[in-house]
Amino acid sequence: MTAATPKGERRRQALVEAAAELLVEGGFDAVRHRAVAERSGLPLASTTYYFDSLDELVTAAVELHGRAELASGRAKLDALPDGAADDDALIELVLDLLVGPDVTDTETMLLRYERLVATGRRPYLRPLMRSMGAELQDLVSDIFARSGRDLAADRVEELIALVDGTMVNAFIELKSDPRGVAARMLRKALSRHE
Repeated sequence: MTAATPKGERRRQALVEAAAELLVEGGFDAVRHRAVAERSGLPLASTTYYFDSLDELVTAAVELHGRAELASGRAKLDALPDGAADDDALIELVLDLLVGPDVTDTETMLLRYERLVATGRRPYLRPLMRSMGAELQDLVSDIFARSGRDLAADRVEELIALVDGTMVNAFIELKSDPRGVAARMLRKALSRHE
């Protein structure tokens, strides 16, 4: 359902924000009607009044979190001066977008990869994840272009996949600095193809 009044919009937004917080803290299993209602301070019935299903609420939470990441990346891109950036600055900017800017925030890093993997079991997320994935790839392309490196779309896709695979492996192996591992792999890949 859509919230037709300003109060309804505020309540709906509070539920989405609460669900997004729970998603970051505990993954998809943490987003339940009761937990969202408690976190938002709203009655339990509001979760089913403003959302037709838990899937719809989860989708809204994933979108809120993902759109915030994309907006942060766009802001950093807008602040980037035109012209060649050194490799370290470029890699840090790309990793800020792909894995998050806070090297100590493992929960947010994990959430990005949980979203990707969860889409396989949650088909309702596929359209959103495809759309945001395309926006992410365009944004990474724009970062490289603004830094004086025009890369083909398939090359950008390859670099994103490299970072994604490196991060997942770093989580499996309990590496203390998964972002640092991804930075090293990205640096190697960029140096081999220039």
